[in-house]
Amino acid sequence: MDAPDILSPEFAADPYPHYAVLRDHFPLLWHEATQTYLVSRYEDVAKALKEAGNRNYEWQLEPVHGRTIIQMDGREHATKRALVTPSFRGRELATKFVPVIERTAAGLIEPLSGVDDLVSRFSTRYPVGVIVGMLGLPPQDEHLFQRWYTSVVAFISNLAQDPAVIEAGARTRDELAAYMIPIVEARRADPGDDLLSTLCTAEIDGVRMTSEEIKAFVSMLLAAGGETTDKAITCLVRNLLTHPDQLAAVRSDPELLDRAFAETLRHDSVVQMVMRQPETDLELSGGTVPAGGTVTCLIASANRDPSRFTDPDAFDLFRPDLDMTRAYTAGANHTAFALGRHFCVGAQLARAEVRIGVTMLLDRFPGLRLMEEPHDAGVFTRAPEKLLLAFE
Repeated sequence: MDAPDILSPEFAADPYPHYAVLRDHFPLLWHEATQTYLVSRYEDVAKALKEAGNRNYEWQLEPVHGRTIIQMDGREHATKRALVTPSFRGRELATKFVPVIERTAAGLIEPLSGVDDLVSRFSTRYPVGVIVGMLGLPPQDEHLFQRWYTSVVAFISNLAQDPAVIEAGARTRDELAAYMIPIVEARRADPGDDLLSTLCTAEIDGVRMTSEEIKAFVSMLLAAGGETTDKAITCLVRNLLTHPDQLAAVRSDPELLDRAFAETLRHDSVVQMVMRQPETDLELSGGTVPAGGTVTCLIASANRDPSRFTDPDAFDLFRPDLDMTRAYTAGANHTAFALGRHFCVGAQLARAEVRIGVTMLLDRFPGLRLMEEPHDAGVFTRAPEKLLLAFE
């Protein structure tokens, strides 16, 4: 039996049967084209996410973002993460930024009518609009951030190393820096009540973020905060509309939306894979990854591993083996937000955006329905590129 190739057209068409082959027969596989070790079983992916570091981001992300907190380790990572975390959870998220989320969602949903594409009209615009609003930046500049967002995501997803995508990513890095650095310096001198001002003034033990670090964080927020929420909303709406009984349950009890989102993260991992780099030899069920090697953690495969989830290919928001008490924390038993110390800092923000946006959609359009069968696309990230709906 030949091992599946994650860069093949067959894999891109539907990766999930190929993930099963990898789990069963090639749990640790050297992939020559990407120069990484593919890891596909839940137990191995979880171990790599928790124990391996992020030094790979020096070459994978730094060329487009600059140096970000997700590639830091130890005390530096803990301190810089502590500077930004409060804005993305708890009281500060609820009081300062939920109103921004509500305004952005309402402004995009209000003009929807007839038959239209949810992806282009709402999903891709909504999280970028939220980020621009949270940062306190001019709404008229949102189109710039939409373009930069598209370029950054393409760079990160560029497994085939297309030189045109690399060049566009470098250009975006320079354009974003030229735009953001003067604004950061102005906010530092005259802070307001926005996220950018908070990042400029936050301090722990005399440590503050530099202007370059803030710019890099904004770039990372565009990619990580935009891409995951964008595609998660599309997948969640698709899943509910194709499971009428579960849609009816959510309509009758909106609190179930959190369960539906968590199950979507498991069933349709928006980010299909992430890379890690262990500092010491990493012992896994399929063998050993040497220190300094790059591991491609196939988190979508882990989330469909039958050793961890019963009937894993079924979408079921009521499934008993999805731990909802920790679904949006570093202790989650799905791997969509990563695990351990590098758990996604924006998980609660994404949860709030999805809950607010999808609730507004369902309330506004009680007759919402699919007009054509959607088709997922993408290898590094994956979701329908188009979701044609009747907004009734």
